[in-house]
Amino acid sequence: MADEKAKGRIKIVKNGPYIVSGAVPLMKMVIGTDEEGNSYNWHSEEIVPCGETYTLCRCGQSKNKPFCDGTHGEVGFDGTEIASRKSYLEEAVETEGFDLNLTDVWSLCDHSRFCMRAGGIRKLIAESENPEARELAIQQGKNCPSGRLVVWDKKTGKPLEPEFEQSIAMVHDPVKDCEGPMWVRGGIPIESADGTLYEIRNRVTLCQCGKSENKPFCDGRHWMTPEEKRDWKAKWE
Repeated sequence: MADEKAKGRIKIVKNGPYIVSGAVPLMKMVIGTDEEGNSYNWHSEEIVPCGETYTLCRCGQSKNKPFCDGTHGEVGFDGTEIASRKSYLEEAVETEGFDLNLTDVWSLCDHSRFCMRAGGIRKLIAESENPEARELAIQQGKNCPSGRLVVWDKKTGKPLEPEFEQSIAMVHDPVKDCEGPMWVRGGIPIESADGTLYEIRNRVTLCQCGKSENKPFCDGRHWMTPEEKRDWKAKWE
């Protein structure tokens, strides 16, 4: 749950960085994997010292990552925001299970792969009358950093969300040996370069490599080729 007293905010600069204000804590997080290489939990690596206000690289080419060093201006970075301004639920596709439902917005997928274990989250949702399947489906949904996948309790009609205070985590993916997205947590408002606000959500992932085709949100291109992304998407259609 977001801290209502927290004052964090992210402002996107046109073709430039993210300006973070409100003394939002910044940290590094690593995706934990099991023996088969499946993502299943998170490891906190370290707190990154930062001030009341700081700027984070959006072009992926700063020599002082995660902070901006002005390289976006030298390389002519095109940071045009093309992500939908619709709300999550306006775009979500629902999968109904026995005890749980799942909503899914594919365009938000950052490919952290928490949804793949034990046959995948859709299978677990379908089998959610089984306590073990139910528990694992909820775990996978809560671990999805982008909030692409949200698990809902059918009895209460409420989403089963993790509780977060406002913070930003720079994600490292050890399986792909690369830096992942910026994991924005706890309902931090994100203001676009044109001054409008995106829907405030408990968890989203922002692109930090500059390659996403769903800017400002991550779409997994920090490690995927267009062909790999096409094949991955086909598994979910």
